[in-house]
Amino acid sequence: MILVLRCPKCGNKMKYATSGSLEGKRKRCVYCGKSFAVRGRIVK
Repeated sequence: MILVLRCPKCGNKMKYATSGSLEGKRKRCVYCGKSFAVRGRIVK
């Protein structure tokens, strides 16, 4: 499943591929480098 996430710091959107639960998953923004929890940042 492909999700679209929005960075809480810079506001840019990026794609995130996942299979399974999102519990405890983290993503690093490819634009500003901020690390954030995937859950709660899903746009689409």
